[in-house]
Amino acid sequence: MKKNNIILIIVVVAIIAVVAMIFASGGSSTTIDVVGSTSVQPVAEKLAETYQSSHPDVKINVQGGGSSVGIKSAQDGTADIGTSSKELKADEKKGLTEYTLGQDGIVIAVNNNNSVSGLTTEQLKDIYSGKITNWNEVGGSDAPIHLITREDGSGTLDAFEAIVMGKDTKIKSDAIVQSSTEAVKQSVKQDPDAIGFVSYAHMSDDVKALTIGGVAPSDVTIGDGSYELQRPFVFLVKGTPTGDVKEFIDWVMSSEGTKVLNDEKIVKSSNQSSSS
Repeated sequence: MKKNNIILIIVVVAIIAVVAMIFASGGSSTTIDVVGSTSVQPVAEKLAETYQSSHPDVKINVQGGGSSVGIKSAQDGTADIGTSSKELKADEKKGLTEYTLGQDGIVIAVNNNNSVSGLTTEQLKDIYSGKITNWNEVGGSDAPIHLITREDGSGTLDAFEAIVMGKDTKIKSDAIVQSSTEAVKQSVKQDPDAIGFVSYAHMSDDVKALTIGGVAPSDVTIGDGSYELQRPFVFLVKGTPTGDVKEFIDWVMSSEGTKVLNDEKIVKSSNQSSSS
């Protein structure tokens, strides 16, 4: 009887040990932190969701905060991957590897009831600088133009200022500041006299996209460069990526990742990566 008890104890201990080993190996996982641009965020979330479905041992956390936060997080290593929706300056590139996911258009959005269908880049600049203040000056109704802009640190704002405003012209100080693409869209949707700029990747039918210089934003016009308001969506890594981070980025840049990017209205770029 005593011998049987000893055998039973040995068997139970062995089973517990095997189960513990299974849980230890099966339960191990890697966490990848992706931080930065609020414009890139929904795209990164979709990439993460798709990747995790076939890589259950990898958990990818995606957060916003703005392009400036993404660049800094990559530089100081607090995020595995930083994201940006603007071209990096020379000093920002130092020590980082860039992966260009593709190009995103900056869409000029107005209320669906606005009769204006298009602007030139010069008219857009004059509107945001305060030189043009009424819709009737650009072929619309007699109503004041309400400016909607983005917060400092936004990659969308940086790109808009670089492409439209130039170095010496500032956005009018009384423009309403919003902290995300969705907030800009909501402001334009609710205000018939508002104008804002948003990511092409997140455009929807609840606001109207204006043509710029007679060119409407589309996959084709962004891809061939004829639509001039556009900027890159970029992943940033400190140094050279390794391990699970490298595998995730390799997947993002592969045909599988490209399919997700296409579905999210990101026009794929042939310039995939560069080190600085």
